[in-house]
Amino acid sequence: MYSISEYLQSIRRFDTIRVEMVCHGNICRSPIAAAILHNKSIEVLSPNFVVTSSGTSAYHQGESAHPLSQKVWEAHGISYRHKSTPFSKQSFLDTDVILVADQTNRAMILAAAKNMVEKSKVMMLREFDPALSHIDPFGKDAGELAIPDPWGYEIDAFESVYQQIDQAIDGLIQFFAKGR
Repeated sequence: MYSISEYLQSIRRFDTIRVEMVCHGNICRSPIAAAILHNKSIEVLSPNFVVTSSGTSAYHQGESAHPLSQKVWEAHGISYRHKSTPFSKQSFLDTDVILVADQTNRAMILAAAKNMVEKSKVMMLREFDPALSHIDPFGKDAGELAIPDPWGYEIDAFESVYQQIDQAIDGLIQFFAKGR
């Protein structure tokens, strides 16, 4: 039986790490996360990151990213194309790590997992934020790891989400690069 940390340790030396970012509708948070990781991983020699994203809801299936999500990542110099896709159980086979935006998304993905290996792949993205590493993702302060959904808010909410995700992505890259 794997614990999350045992599982992550077991994949740290992979030449390629396949990451899926997940939020509710796959138009705000997870596309921002995918855009950031895709952009930053271009400069990482090893490991190679393959990034996908999905949503726990199929409501926005086939849609582009929210215009404010795209506006924010473009303001940071990122070029990225996105079409919303619902989460599929196939992702447990096709990816190494499934990073979710909040506890609701995590609960939905964990409920779809068939075994402990699949469950070990599921983490909250902000668990990789070095400033939040002291927080137990299943403890009373786990809500601090949630990335708030900016849908329905103005661009400043999207920028705040971008900053939270950016810090977590830096920690993710550092974690896997240190395993080399």
